[in-house]
Amino acid sequence: MPRIIHTGQALVDATAMIPDLPRRGQNTMAAEWNQHAGGAVNILAAAARSGANAVHAGAIGTGSNGDLIRATLEAEGVTWSAPAVEGSDTALCVVLVEPSGERTFVTTLGAERSITVESLQTSNPQPGDLVCVTGYSLAIDSTREPLEAWLTTLHGGVEVVLDPGAVFATLPAETRRRMIERTTVWTSNQEEADDYLAAVGQTRADHPGSAMADAAAALAEVLPGVAIIVRDGRHGCAVSVGGVTVDVPGFPQEPVDTNGAGDAHTGVLVAERARGTDWVEACRRANVAGAITVTRRGPATAPTAREIDEFLSQRA
Repeated sequence: MPRIIHTGQALVDATAMIPDLPRRGQNTMAAEWNQHAGGAVNILAAAARSGANAVHAGAIGTGSNGDLIRATLEAEGVTWSAPAVEGSDTALCVVLVEPSGERTFVTTLGAERSITVESLQTSNPQPGDLVCVTGYSLAIDSTREPLEAWLTTLHGGVEVVLDPGAVFATLPAETRRRMIERTTVWTSNQEEADDYLAAVGQTRADHPGSAMADAAAALAEVLPGVAIIVRDGRHGCAVSVGGVTVDVPGFPQEPVDTNGAGDAHTGVLVAERARGTDWVEACRRANVAGAITVTRRGPATAPTAREIDEFLSQRA
């Protein structure tokens, strides 16, 4: 079965549950807090729980945070290919979660930014493998330059999955162009899709469906040949492939923590595609993963394939 290879940053999420964001210069008291492996780990864990052979190709440090990343990957059955970065630890991402489930992030930089063409190549992608790229890798020169150089060496049969993140639309046009040239799958939320469309001067398509379907159809026009997935939380997602755009309804839940829901969606989506599942069914199962994840606290809380099966059977 094709592998899922993630090139992005594995971080440690330091999460605090807060009543509200404080005013600038002020303080708020957290009801609880925890630390877990996050970032790329969320997607890899979600993929592995759906049966995928998952590999982390990014850099991991040698301190306590790096140890936590490796222990979490090992527990999930995920391998890592690159050697540890000596003398530097993996960084923290501070996550503030409000009662509504809304999240605010502060990301620090560490060993996870120390990638090279050689370290990425230790993952040895083969035709059929799905290589995941996050837009945040393109925002910093230390990760953008080796990643761009490495992507040009990949076999044409390797699928490149771009999760643009909020940052992608703000990147220089030439950086976006080089990434899009190698992208075969785009998966984002509604806001990220709209931001990119605005950045390239494209309006939403007039599609007889949801706003996310409008955005997916518009993206398909400016990204020909790319499979487009646009998700919108409880509403599910839209997929546009081969000139056909389809709404795939979601499964609304009462959220307690939305951290990691998009990652769970992406992880299950790529795992299903590696298995050969068609796009619509892969999106349906990814929607279930997101729905279950928001009912659980913590970043890497994606369901297993069996839990997705049980969820769907209860709604048959």
